[in-house]
Amino acid sequence: MSRSIPTINTHRLTLRGMRAEDFNRFAEIWAMPEVVRYIDTAPWSRSKAWDAFLRQAGHWQITGFGQWAINRHRAPDMSGQVGFFFAKRGLGPEFDDFPEAGWVLAPDAHGQGYGMEAVKAAHDWFDRVVTGRLVCMIDPQNTRSLLIAEQMGYRHMRDDEVGDGAVKLFERNGPPQ
Repeated sequence: MSRSIPTINTHRLTLRGMRAEDFNRFAEIWAMPEVVRYIDTAPWSRSKAWDAFLRQAGHWQITGFGQWAINRHRAPDMSGQVGFFFAKRGLGPEFDDFPEAGWVLAPDAHGQGYGMEAVKAAHDWFDRVVTGRLVCMIDPQNTRSLLIAEQMGYRHMRDDEVGDGAVKLFERNGPPQ
């Protein structure tokens, strides 16, 4: 089975499928402590990054959706990723059985509105093409991501623990009204 990954252009960004040549930048982003501080317990090794990188391609092939590379116009390398996936985290069917939204930006892209622009474009695509309920998981201290989730219409489901950390679980049943 082969599925094409759509390209989405916004005023300042291009969301596109990840390519083999993106891996070094992908691994570099996930090795940054400031990137993983709200997501994982430690920066990722190249091996862990490679496993995650391959999962991106697998999601598109198996489910018809996945994560895009975020490219800022006029920037040579990807600046992060945004999209949807199944993580099967063991958080119960009301969470695990639905696509999970996620977004990550390299620190040099923080604070310029790129995160919201990318998340909005990805969700606009999802709402047109896939549709349905979405979930997301956010560290309670990650105020930027909490704000993005709120603006995208996510509602708090419950607090939980993943690994050694507290997380907030959210659900979205369609675009914000």
